[in-house]
Amino acid sequence: MSNLKDKIAIVTGGNSGIGYATAKELISQGAKVLITGRRTAAIEQAAAALGAIPFTADQANLQDIVSFRNKVEKQFGKVDILFINAGITGVQVPIAEAETENFDNVMNINFRGAYFTLSKFIPLLQEGASVVVLSSIVASTYKPNSSIYQASKAALNSIAKTAALELAERKIRVNMVSPGPHETEVLKKTGLDDAALKGIHDWLLNAIPLKKMGDPADIAKLVAYLCTDAASFMTGTEIIVDGGMTV
Repeated sequence: MSNLKDKIAIVTGGNSGIGYATAKELISQGAKVLITGRRTAAIEQAAAALGAIPFTADQANLQDIVSFRNKVEKQFGKVDILFINAGITGVQVPIAEAETENFDNVMNINFRGAYFTLSKFIPLLQEGASVVVLSSIVASTYKPNSSIYQASKAALNSIAKTAALELAERKIRVNMVSPGPHETEVLKKTGLDDAALKGIHDWLLNAIPLKKMGDPADIAKLVAYLCTDAASFMTGTEIIVDGGMTV
């Protein structure tokens, strides 16, 4: 397949999970893919396995975003696809027990970092470019102990829809993909022990009508589709991929 042949694509947080799967899919469709991550060893290892171009950059760090943007401009001059994927769940606690450090960590990556990644790269986006933002079904659900993560994704959806209108004149499309539970490492980063993680996994399987967790490769195919001409009339759209969980 070569639907995206010679397109310059950026995937933030591309060394694992949905980001890795999407980079792999975009490459399979002919795109030249740049992946970012906070850990140099991890991002270089992923890039070598994928055939991608690695850049060490922390989405929470504005200086890193600007530096990455400048390097991309110097080496490639343009961007055709921007997949804003990097994100964390943070520590899950009730509002009454929230700490500013956890709040700042989640918001700096999921919202502030995503916002300024989009902001700084807009001048490099080609006319007709595609921006895809990885959101989550939590943006419109309100579960206990997840207020910070939920708020970060709701804010992300808001700016994505605004960007869709601001960039429409340049035929740049901005869409959101909101997964439900998928088989990634994200839950393991919440600080929960193995027993708690198994309990959550079992609960999720019971709550999903299709009785299975999602596959990151399916999200990757959807992101790639949104970047092709087949989706040229789609912008400001949120696509929910959750096995029927929020029906």
